Amino acid sequence: MRTTLNIDKDLIDYVVEATGEKTKSKAVTAALNEYTRRKKIADLRALVGKVRIDDTRAEQRKADRRRQVFLDELRNG
Repeated sequence: MRTTLNIDKDLIDYVVEATGEKTKSKAVTAALNEYTRRKKIADLRALVGKVRIDDTRAEQRKADRRRQVFLDELRNG
């Protein structure tokens, strides 16, 4: 998408250098992606203690083993 922005020359030059990208567009995209990634991490960290997540990995492993035994029995008759 083409967009016209007024960005300080020193800032855009720094972003191009810092990201290692060859074009201003790619540098801005990389910077925005990094900002977005950090924002999402911060949002997840803000949820610590507010959301309960049950660890069901052990139950899932048992179910996977039972399913595999069942499939093996079907194949072997």
